[in-house]
Amino acid sequence: MTGKLFHSLAGCALTLFAASNAYAGDDAQHALEAANLEKAIYCMDLLENKLDVDTAAAECFGDPYIQHHPRLEDGRDAVIALFRDRAKRYPEYSARIVRSAASGDLVWLHMHVKRAPDELGGAVVNIFRMKDGKMVEHWNVGMPVPETSKNDNGMF
Repeated sequence: MTGKLFHSLAGCALTLFAASNAYAGDDAQHALEAANLEKAIYCMDLLENKLDVDTAAAECFGDPYIQHHPRLEDGRDAVIALFRDRAKRYPEYSARIVRSAASGDLVWLHMHVKRAPDELGGAVVNIFRMKDGKMVEHWNVGMPVPETSKNDNGMF
């Protein structure tokens, strides 16, 4: 009887240990996703609103940097050059993050971007793969905000 009780208790202990490690892993994953999301939002604020490309270049882009936008080359230099040029050409450029989410090492930012305060702007979704607190891969899609819509839902 003592042997069966021991095996039962040992089995319960192993089950609890495994379950607690699974939850600890979930907590660690949630913490990583939250940190990635916070960093991506911080970086996009530097780039899109504060137009502080130097700080973003130092703190936000990993190496290598993989780019999926067809008009940009891979690498940090191309995307940093794009933001430097944009800051000069559109000093009133702004972006408002409307929705954001993270899953694993990916972060999504749904944004309303404007080159000038009085324009309708565009709807953009940026997706970043994060590694070690830096953006290392990027996809995005966008479309202009129209003057009229066939529905009342809005883009944001």
